[in-house]
Amino acid sequence: MSNRTAIIRAEGEGDAVWFNSDLFTFKATADETEQAFTLFEERSQRGKATPLHLHPKADETFWVIEGEIRVHVDGAETTVTRGGVASVPRGMPHAMLVTSETALLLTIVTPGCKELEMFFREVGQPATQRTLPPSAPLPMDKIRASAMRHGSVVILGPPPFKAHAAADSA
Repeated sequence: MSNRTAIIRAEGEGDAVWFNSDLFTFKATADETEQAFTLFEERSQRGKATPLHLHPKADETFWVIEGEIRVHVDGAETTVTRGGVASVPRGMPHAMLVTSETALLLTIVTPGCKELEMFFREVGQPATQRTLPPSAPLPMDKIRASAMRHGSVVILGPPPFKAHAAADSA
């Protein structure tokens, strides 16, 4: 018999972290779902990019609620707009770039991954307000060190997007 209880969170509720120029709000954690899934809301701004990476133990699915993202999956790039979904199986290299002014995503990680949640919290910082933080460069050294410590993310390289690489070198 499970000891789980219902999880009900309204807009703006849930533990919030500023991570990689985003506002992450945890809507359901691995502990709360008995490791079934992790669910977080991700408010992003144009130019936010993730390094090329993979998750060895979990699948990651993005549902675009507002805005537009470019997804790089296993060497191919695709644009995903409002209402679209990108689901990446565990072990598959991927990255994401926000191409609209802002974007709102729901991200589900299956099974739930407490180590990934710890990675986000360790690299990021507690959000002092429910707004986007100032845009900042990726702290790659901090990301690599935390990824190695928690084992939920394998960093394969910098963001693979040509437009992002050009902006970084300017």
